[in-house]
Amino acid sequence: MGILEKIAEIEREISRTQKNKATEYHLGLLKAKLAKYRAQLLEPSKTAGAKGEGFDVMKSGDARVALIGFPSVGKSTFLSLMTSTASEAASYEFTTLTCIPGVIEYHGANIQLLDLPGIIEGAAQGKGRGRQVIAVARTADVVIMMLDATKGDVQRALLEKELESVGIRLNVSKPNIYFKPKKGGGLSYNSTVPLTQCSEKLVQLILHEYKIFNAEVLFREDSTPDEFIDVIVGNRVYMPCLYVYNKVDQISIEEVDRLAHRPHSVVISCGMKLNLDYLLETLWEYLALICLYTKKRGERPDFSDAIIMRRGASVEHACHRIHRTLASQFKYALVWGTSTKFDPQRVGLTHIMEHEDVIQVVKK
Repeated sequence: MGILEKIAEIEREISRTQKNKATEYHLGLLKAKLAKYRAQLLEPSKTAGAKGEGFDVMKSGDARVALIGFPSVGKSTFLSLMTSTASEAASYEFTTLTCIPGVIEYHGANIQLLDLPGIIEGAAQGKGRGRQVIAVARTADVVIMMLDATKGDVQRALLEKELESVGIRLNVSKPNIYFKPKKGGGLSYNSTVPLTQCSEKLVQLILHEYKIFNAEVLFREDSTPDEFIDVIVGNRVYMPCLYVYNKVDQISIEEVDRLAHRPHSVVISCGMKLNLDYLLETLWEYLALICLYTKKRGERPDFSDAIIMRRGASVEHACHRIHRTLASQFKYALVWGTSTKFDPQRVGLTHIMEHEDVIQVVKK
């Protein structure tokens, strides 16, 4: 029996098994086996011949956004509208057959947008170049999942399942579980909170499935067996995802309202150029980028050339971006903006900057 057949058999057994107290160990083991087979499926075969053509696109700009979705949902039209790159768009499926990069210029930042070929069901198993598409999506800072508003919620569920099966976790944080394999001493199991979904016996069974008999495990939150398996496997990617419903001009206003109020969702129409500005604002929030401006002594701030940083960046990070030796010669900085109590405020290297702050560095 091949890996694909084994995966299908386990998935059928999971769907057949009733979820209750008596079956939780059995389900936990099935999920552990399923994760193990999926990991084997994604590993490149050692006997594989020449490498096929990949989608390697050099990372550039201040952030990378992957645009994924089923064929013919409007990804190429969206790329052409948001960037100066023209991606071939047509009313038939699979117009885009390779990865096409474009650059969105927003708030002085260059955001790389990748238009990936349409995903089909079974992409995680390699159908329709799906593995290459998903491999590129793993390198992005944010995923934009482009959905056809006229198709309801079917596409979203299918795409989430494909990404889930290759270890991409959308809009969730990493489980707060400490896990460390050891050379001896058996299993050391503890938790700082009451656990309702994982017991010591289940944890032990899951670890045995991975041939791990000696380990330290500490649960700092009430996690599920799936989350514990993710921690053991260790190659999961946790990233923000924006669900973008296109073609809202073809559905009722009540349906538009329902989709717009779903978490992490934005409704747009590429054909009529509706709501694209709001989408850009939301994308900026999800990327967690901020702009900083520099000022020389006795001169006006330079608003033409912004320094793009991640939210939570300190004065020290800004110094490293301006010049690599600046932090070692740092005496203090004057900062104007929302991160200070008054303008200008004299601050040290640990001061956290905010969006559109102005900084003047004074050297020793």
